[in-house]
Amino acid sequence: MAARLLSLLLLLALAACAPLQAATADATAATPTPAPLPEGFLRADGPRAFSFPADFGPHEDYLTEWWYYTGNLDTADGRHFGYELTFFRIGLLPAGQAPPRQSGWASSQIYMAHFAVSDVGGGEFHAFQRYSSGAAGLAGAQAEPYRVWLEDWAVEQTGPGGYRLLANQDGVSIALELQDAKGPVLHGIGGYSQKGPEAGNASYYYTQPRLLTQGVIQLGEQRFEVSGLSWKDHEFSTNVLSEGQIGWGWFSIQLDNDYELMVYELRREDGSPDPFSSGTLIHPDGSTTHLAAGDFEIEALGSWLSPHSGASYPMGWRLHVPAASLELEVLPYMEDQEMNVSTIYWEGAVRISGSQAGQPVRGAGYVELTGYAEPFDGDF
Repeated sequence: MAARLLSLLLLLALAACAPLQAATADATAATPTPAPLPEGFLRADGPRAFSFPADFGPHEDYLTEWWYYTGNLDTADGRHFGYELTFFRIGLLPAGQAPPRQSGWASSQIYMAHFAVSDVGGGEFHAFQRYSSGAAGLAGAQAEPYRVWLEDWAVEQTGPGGYRLLANQDGVSIALELQDAKGPVLHGIGGYSQKGPEAGNASYYYTQPRLLTQGVIQLGEQRFEVSGLSWKDHEFSTNVLSEGQIGWGWFSIQLDNDYELMVYELRREDGSPDPFSSGTLIHPDGSTTHLAAGDFEIEALGSWLSPHSGASYPMGWRLHVPAASLELEVLPYMEDQEMNVSTIYWEGAVRISGSQAGQPVRGAGYVELTGYAEPFDGDF
């Protein structure tokens, strides 16, 4: 489902950026009342054909889209880091409907990005947010060569299956080289991921689940050479959550036997899992097994009370996938990985242990938890 925050984040971004239909973004304005969703955008209403590299790029006929990178990286002596770099595109007008404008600052697209580093060894979590208009080269996305950027935060293609990630804020930076070891994997039914009972309450969704990663993380004067694995999600849609759905828990898991697992559990107002929760088991050869809501179970082991927002999050999980004989324990590398930005959510690096078909497995991944805290009521 990726870092994506379908309802709260989208409405906040649309509201904050609505004036850009006539002028330029003001990324420092206080949070206004959410604006109504624009009309005229396409909705994900059934399977579509995917084509790469074209589908690496933007889909401006849809209201919202995100390119989402997370990873677990280690130094040679075992110091562990997690990172998140996510780019969001929010359409103010559908593709082809924007009127001609003389100003180079005019745009029908808004971009937002989140960047975070979890310094497990140092016990520190660093999180940042940016907004920009998709004008004057400040932010944008393209398919060939693949590139998504917001000012100097960027992901860019370096060669066949190769990518570079760059972000730098307040002395915290990443410069990472990624190489795709498995290729794109489609979720749901051929990339069509249904989120609720209403027509069009769905997204188009694929993953690059095994990106071999090496590079540098900089924290002030400290420079760390790191390597490990990254995960990319790309999802585009128009609808928000269905009535009664208030958030979700999303898990991306990379195991040391070359399996990966993505599951998301949509949460209803009474705390029960929604029947439209689903997931994907990705086999070593890249083939997949679709998981419906009844094919997996997520059991919380404890909770964590945020000292920043006051929100209580589940923390630590057992994950059961009976059809795959998969039993996993998922524990955070550190509890305080709350993204305290315009929409507050928990997004953190996790370590994995357990068994598959009776054989021990280990790994790492990321977990996203939304709907536990109120939106941030203040300046962006």
